[in-house]
Amino acid sequence: QVQLVESGGGLVQAGSSLRLSCAASRLTFSRNTVGWFRETPGKERESVGVRRWNLDFATYADSVKGRFTISRDNARNTLYLQMNNLKPEDTAVYYCAARNPGSDSWQYWGQGTQVTVSS
Repeated sequence: QVQLVESGGGLVQAGSSLRLSCAASRLTFSRNTVGWFRETPGKERESVGVRRWNLDFATYADSVKGRFTISRDNARNTLYLQMNNLKPEDTAVYYCAARNPGSDSWQYWGQGTQVTVSS
């Protein structure tokens, strides 16, 4: 079965950078649309950024645009989320997700990794 495993979360100070990783088994990232999401208590899970399978660029939420970057290492079949200039409001559990081309729903999710940004 497909498994996505995130890593790289932690506690950092505002203004710092952090890179999250998402490794996949039984799924090839380059053949699927991939995304990063985040969730905080009491709020709905929100999309941070999405990279469609057939495009070389990602789209981002306004709140992270210019600070976060999604990248992919096809050789390692690993997805990354580079987060720069972190703010306290970026504190959340971050999830990677994937969906098959043509699918409207996110079929595969990681277990999440906590990112905490102190002021």
